[in-house]
Amino acid sequence: MNLALWIAQPLLAIFFGVIGFLKLTRPKDELAPRMTWVEDVEPSTVKLIGGLELAGAAGLILPPVTGILPWLAPLAAVGLVLTMVGAMAAHARRREYRPLAFNLVLLLLAAFVAYGRFVVAPA
Repeated sequence: MNLALWIAQPLLAIFFGVIGFLKLTRPKDELAPRMTWVEDVEPSTVKLIGGLELAGAAGLILPPVTGILPWLAPLAAVGLVLTMVGAMAAHARRREYRPLAFNLVLLLLAAFVAYGRFVVAPA
C-alpha cells in the first residue's frame, strides 16, 4: 500500500504543480482557450486556485520527504479533494460534462492518498 501511495502522490503533485503554476503565471486570456471556466471568474480567483493547487502539490511531497510535519500530506490531499469538488461543480454549472470524468479521477486519487496517509500507512 505504501508503494501505491508513493506512486500516486508524485503523480498528483506533478499534475497539480504544473497546472497551479500555469494558473499563477499566465494571464487569464491565455488560459481561456484550454480552461474555458476562467471566463466566469476574476483573474484573482484564477490565481488563488493556482496557488492552492501549487500548495497542495508541495504538501503531498515535501512533508513526508523531509520528515517535517508529515501529517500535512493527507491534509494536502483532502484540500485537493475539495478543489476537485469545486472544479466539478463549476464544470457542471457550465454544462461542461467532458472534464467531469477527469476531475473525478483526480478526486478519487487524492481521496486514496488522504485515506492511505491518514489510516493505512501514515507518512
